[in-house]
Amino acid sequence: MAIIPKPFRSYKLGPPRGDARQKVLAQWRRVDLAPLEKAQAMRVRPAGDILPAVLKDLRIDRRRAEAEVLKVWNNLIDPTLIAHAQPTGLHKGTLFVTVDSSPWLNEIVRYRRKEILDRLQHSFGRDLITKISFRVG
Repeated sequence: MAIIPKPFRSYKLGPPRGDARQKVLAQWRRVDLAPLEKAQAMRVRPAGDILPAVLKDLRIDRRRAEAEVLKVWNNLIDPTLIAHAQPTGLHKGTLFVTVDSSPWLNEIVRYRRKEILDRLQHSFGRDLITKISFRVG
């Protein structure tokens, strides 16, 4: 013997409509729940009110500044250094720069590190770039 399932019932979402039955029950109970239900309903807010908080959470300004550092590197630094050293990323205030050989790494770390850091901090601020890490790569 096969069991036949009951038909699927469709339930409406949201608070019940204000039909006559609801009005009579509200009068009998002496409590009208309609204003409470309206107050608890999710309020719609304009995107312009929400967007600044979302962008702040995503730290878009900081990420844009990080991308800008990579773009501006070629204009701030000496062209001979640009040929041998390129920034590869920025993380928590440390700019990571890849240098193509050990002699150039030695030259930059010994004689040019302070100059590069000063130029970048002057352009972008001391809080964005706090130090530079050079690596051979």
